[in-house]
Amino acid sequence: MNNNPLRQFFRRPSIYLKLPSGGAYYSPDVIDMPENGELPVYPMTAIDDITTKTPDALFNGQALVDIMKSCIPSIKQPWLINSSDLDAIMVAIRSASSNDGMDISSTCPKCDEESEYKINLGGLLTGLKSADYSQLLDLADLKIKFKPLTYKEMNEVSLAQFEMQRAFGNINAIEDIDEKIKRSKEALKAVTEVSMKALAKTIHSITVPSGEEVTQTEFIHNFLENCSKTMYESIRDYNTKMREESGIKPLKIKCVQCQYEYDQTLTLNVTDFFG
Repeated sequence: MNNNPLRQFFRRPSIYLKLPSGGAYYSPDVIDMPENGELPVYPMTAIDDITTKTPDALFNGQALVDIMKSCIPSIKQPWLINSSDLDAIMVAIRSASSNDGMDISSTCPKCDEESEYKINLGGLLTGLKSADYSQLLDLADLKIKFKPLTYKEMNEVSLAQFEMQRAFGNINAIEDIDEKIKRSKEALKAVTEVSMKALAKTIHSITVPSGEEVTQTEFIHNFLENCSKTMYESIRDYNTKMREESGIKPLKIKCVQCQYEYDQTLTLNVTDFFG
């Protein structure tokens, strides 16, 4: 409705976001990147707020997809946003919608008092960096190159983990010891399989000594199933380290009650982050 006389009062971009990845992983059909590399971020609407309170949409990931489309129209395919940029996008949307501040509760590990603290989201954004995925892991004559998961892949892993928790959630209630051990082994095997599939998707390629580059996820998954425990753990730990490099660093908190300084982990969860 371009002829709406109220158009001039529509929301406008509150901040502009430079993605930690610099947009390096996206084609124009995923993100319509401005020439200056800064994405305009609009505050959330009342409809967006309702979306954050819709259980099904929160559970299946559609809520965050809809919010990204609404608040950052330059993002055309939110499901393909990678993990290196997701935290920055969520923080930017919250910052644009709440005047750059967010309150959190934190319990002091020294005096055990819970207090409220205000986080500067602009400062949080500044500290977000992307891991350097051009770096290779040299391991037993193999050169392993990693990549960040997409939001769709991350969501699939989360749903699979939820299904496992639901399937094996009553193990502790089983009274028969043999049955309990059996079910526990099944649960551990299922958790390992989901973790292994997720790890395979984070590997862009593995180059063997002959120079051949293996990029097929099914081949990489098969390799992870059959390599040594030590090799698997080295790959897993390296990927974890890269993921942590692009994550939100622990917040520095000074207890308002006893003045003790400590680190507070901040995990972004769409179910409560925009609330």
